[in-house]
Amino acid sequence: MSDDQPVRLETTQDGIAIVLLDRPHRKNAFDEAMIAALSETFDTLAASDQVRLVFLKGAGSDFCAGADLAWMERQGRHTREDNETDALALATMLYKLWSLPQMTVALVQGGAYGGGLGLIAACDQAVAVDGARFAFSEARLGLTPATISPYVIEAVGPRNARALFASAALFDAAHALKIGLLSAVVPDLDGLARAEETYARQIGACAPGAIADARQLVRDVAGRPIDGALRTMTAKRIADRRASAEGREGLAAFLSKRKPDWAG
Repeated sequence: MSDDQPVRLETTQDGIAIVLLDRPHRKNAFDEAMIAALSETFDTLAASDQVRLVFLKGAGSDFCAGADLAWMERQGRHTREDNETDALALATMLYKLWSLPQMTVALVQGGAYGGGLGLIAACDQAVAVDGARFAFSEARLGLTPATISPYVIEAVGPRNARALFASAALFDAAHALKIGLLSAVVPDLDGLARAEETYARQIGACAPGAIADARQLVRDVAGRPIDGALRTMTAKRIADRRASAEGREGLAAFLSKRKPDWAG
C-alpha cells in the first residue's frame, strides 16, 4: 500500500482481473494520481484478449470515499480551465471502465461516496455488504456529480438520480439494491467472496469474444425502435457470431457433450 502505487492490477490464467483501489489510509479517495492510474489500468485491460471478467475492489474498510480532501483543496486554487482538465480526466477514466470489453463487477464494502459511486455505476454489476453506505454528497459542498451522472442515471433512472443528487442523502445497501445501483446485497465479507467466486465460475463458461459482443449489443440496441433496420442489424450480428471461431467451437462442443476450449 502506497500513494506511489494507488491502483493494483492482478490477473489469473483463468481470465480474471482484479483492480484494487489501494489507498486504504485515505479510504481509497480519488486524487489525480489515482485517476491516472485507473485510466492506465483500464487501457491495459481493454487491450487484453485473455481477460473475461474484471473485479473492482477497495482495500481496507471502505470502497471509495470519493474525492480526496487534499485534491479538492488543490482544485480550489485552480483556474476554471484547470478544473475542467481535471474533471475531463475523471470523465475519461469512467468512460474507459464503462466501455471495457470484459464484464465488470464492483465488490463494495464500507462507504462509497461521490465519485466512488461513479465507479460502481460504470460497472455491469455491483455487489455490496449489507452494512455498506452510499451518498452523492456533492451538493453539500455546493457541487454536482456531473462527471459520474451518465453512468448513475443509466443505472438508477432519472427520478432516483434527481432525488439523490439534490438531497445528498445517505442511503443503505437495501435502497441501493431497490433503485438498481446494486445487483445484490450479501450479509458479510464472506458473502462478498462467495459472490466473487460465483461470477468467476459463470463467466468462465462463456467465450471472451461473445462476452464483449454481448455487452456491445446491449449498447447498440438500447433505446432504438424495433424497426426493420434493427431487425436486420440483429440478424447480421447473430450470423457473424455463428460463423465465428467461437460460435463454431461452442456448437461443436455442445453437440459432442464436451466443454468448449475457453472453458478449460
